[in-house]
Amino acid sequence: MTSLLHFSTSPTSLSFLRNKTGFRIPFQHRVRCNVAESLKFENGKPCTPMFSNNDVLASKSHLDISSNTNDTRLRIFSGTANPALSQEIACYMGLELGKIKIKRFADGEIYVQLQESVRGCDVFLVQPTCPPANENLMELLIMIDACRRASAKNITAVIPYFGYARADRKTQGRESIAAKLVANLITEAGANRVLACDLHSGQSMGYFDIPVDHVYGQPVILDYLASKTICSDDLVVVSPDVGGVARARAFAKKLSDAPLAIVDKRRHGHNVAEVMNLIGDVRGKVAVMVDDMIDTAGTIAKGAALLHQEGAREVYACTTHAVFSPPAIERLSSGLFQEVIITNTIPVLEQNYFPQLTILSVANLLGETIWRVHDDCSVSSIFQ
Repeated sequence: MTSLLHFSTSPTSLSFLRNKTGFRIPFQHRVRCNVAESLKFENGKPCTPMFSNNDVLASKSHLDISSNTNDTRLRIFSGTANPALSQEIACYMGLELGKIKIKRFADGEIYVQLQESVRGCDVFLVQPTCPPANENLMELLIMIDACRRASAKNITAVIPYFGYARADRKTQGRESIAAKLVANLITEAGANRVLACDLHSGQSMGYFDIPVDHVYGQPVILDYLASKTICSDDLVVVSPDVGGVARARAFAKKLSDAPLAIVDKRRHGHNVAEVMNLIGDVRGKVAVMVDDMIDTAGTIAKGAALLHQEGAREVYACTTHAVFSPPAIERLSSGLFQEVIITNTIPVLEQNYFPQLTILSVANLLGETIWRVHDDCSVSSIFQ
């Protein structure tokens, strides 16, 4: 008898339900948090921040520690790149975001001032370097410098999306390796540790001369896919390019050890892709395309068109980082995809929502990782 789709991960995988706005929220023991004002976001952004109370992602000891924010030396500050995600993380941890003043002068210079003492504290700065990448990167550097000069004991840069990660090697002569440069900047600014989510390539961790905790958004997406009534025999996981085969293989292993297909493409320029061939059988199957990010959506859209030509019944796109540079929205909403599943590592503007879009939150995942770093506990065990 054909079995329904299931996946095998550690007990830390999250379970989500759809509420009336389309936002996926943990279903076990939902607990409301006190916030200054409600967050007015839909389609993946919380109307009221909530956190799960299951065994691993919200242990009782954590709740006891955070019942009085004055009892802990842990501080979380948010930059301006993704304040909604920062609020969700703080809410999951039972803490309040630290008070910080960030403004821009008329000439574009950035000013940062901490509004509370961090002397001797373990400080976590949540700031993805998403578009505008240079603005958000510079803001992160100045935040790190402000904390260092305020005598913080440890400074961890929590970077849900690490910009410049694609510039991780030289493919032609006289090119820069910007990922290494950015790693040097973060280190020299005064960061003691980096917490990143789904780096474009694992080698980027080696560019830092400080510890790097690399977490994956995979459990969140896997848990959502497992909630769908897809027969395991009908499923095939597709890598949109040869470079993503290892990622897709690991994803397929969790999805009932599903078969793997590969789209062979050749790129003629930056943000320009041409599909050449398909390796694997997708006829009559539900194809799940897996990638770490969607930028202009050229690669994944042409791959989806090829899958339909080869007889795929439905095509799902799954990615952690939704960069969504134009014309990504037009390509993704053109009818090629049954559903486009992303996470909220990068904020998506409301005008960029489309019917097939599903946004899942990685706040619990990042929040639990922050707790483990603060408590000097293992982070890798989350994903075992």
